[in-house]
Amino acid sequence: MERENPVATKDDVRSDQPMVEFRNVVKRYDQTVLDNLDLVVGKGDKSVIIGPSGSGKTTILRILMTLVRPEEGQVLIDGTPLWTMEKGGQLVDANDKHLREMRNSLGMVFQQFNLFPHMTVLRNVTEGLIRVQGMSKDQAEEEALANLDRVGLRHRASDHTWQLSGGQQQRVAIARAIALKPRVLLFDEVTSALDPELVGEVLEVIRDLAFNTNITMLFVTHEMRFAREIADNVIMFDRGQVVEQGPPAQIFDDPRELRTQDFLRKVT
Repeated sequence: MERENPVATKDDVRSDQPMVEFRNVVKRYDQTVLDNLDLVVGKGDKSVIIGPSGSGKTTILRILMTLVRPEEGQVLIDGTPLWTMEKGGQLVDANDKHLREMRNSLGMVFQQFNLFPHMTVLRNVTEGLIRVQGMSKDQAEEEALANLDRVGLRHRASDHTWQLSGGQQQRVAIARAIALKPRVLLFDEVTSALDPELVGEVLEVIRDLAFNTNITMLFVTHEMRFAREIADNVIMFDRGQVVEQGPPAQIFDDPRELRTQDFLRKVT
């Protein structure tokens, strides 16, 4: 049966049920990037991660998208382990089949749009629907056009992506992500590569998704005003750990930790 993400308000989904969990997760490169990270994102929640560059924020998203593997700890999506699976009554490293199945629940919009320049806008959206979800071409095109309409770009479906502005390309990337009907949608600094005058059109599309769908969303962003507006939960992150978290009003108006206070003084 096809998964659905019906239009809903944020309050329609119980956020006390975890959708994303990090349990004592460690990720190292030359140094420790995630340091025994514990993090929970509730079902339907819109959670925003803020913090200085280089603190490990994007690594959280890359682990969820199975782009990098943690050295230690457990990551779960709706209660199912991401990087491990059960075999013979024991947890073992996940095989490719398990990772592909888990990845189908996740969507990500990157800083750089990662579109196919040799394809039309429409085909950029239909490609995953046909190849990943096995839709017929006609069904995929119908779904793609509906999602392009949602981001205001149905009229550009036959254009190639290089003919679009940066803001329009990012909106196509969003349409491509939501067309796959993910249960969790990840946004990695999606306005950082845009000219300032194009930021608003992208944030307006994301704002619509945040307020009018029940998709669980996790954002990494430096757009503090936007974070205050859409977030259920704001997570201050630094040196691989959560410094503090809470509702936007508490984090932005009355932060408890000195590190949060110092960071917000510099960026707001």
